[in-house]
Amino acid sequence: MLTVLHPPAWPRPKGYSSAMMGTGRFVLISGQIGWDAEGTFAEGLVAQTEQALRNILAILAEAEAGPEHIARLVWYVTDMPAYRACGKELGPVWRATMGRHYPAMAVIGTTALVEPQALVEIEAVALLPG
Repeated sequence: MLTVLHPPAWPRPKGYSSAMMGTGRFVLISGQIGWDAEGTFAEGLVAQTEQALRNILAILAEAEAGPEHIARLVWYVTDMPAYRACGKELGPVWRATMGRHYPAMAVIGTTALVEPQALVEIEAVALLPG
C-alpha cells in the first residue's frame, strides 16, 4: 500500500505526486522504451510513451502487480519542448494505461538514448505489499 506524502502548505502537483511512502517488496524496472515485443518502435513521442508504459505494466504483471504499485517513475526525453507541447495528448494515454494513479515522478531532458529511434525512456520503482 502506497501513501502519498504532501506538505499541506505546498501547491498541489498536477500529474504526479511529490513523494510516496510504503512497505513491501521492491520491483526495480530498467528504462523501458517505446518498442513492442518485436522491437518495432511506435511513431511519435505520445505513442512511444504509451508503449513504454505498457512495457512497464507487462513487467509488473510478471510480479502480479499493476500501476497502483508504482512508487516512482523517471522519464528521459530527447526533446523537452515536444514533451511540454504534447501534455494534452499524454493525459488520455496516461489514464488509459495508469488510471488515476500518480506516482512520484521526474522528467529529464537528454540529448540521446541508447536506441537511436527512442524518443522517451521510462524507468520505474514499484512497491508490492508483503
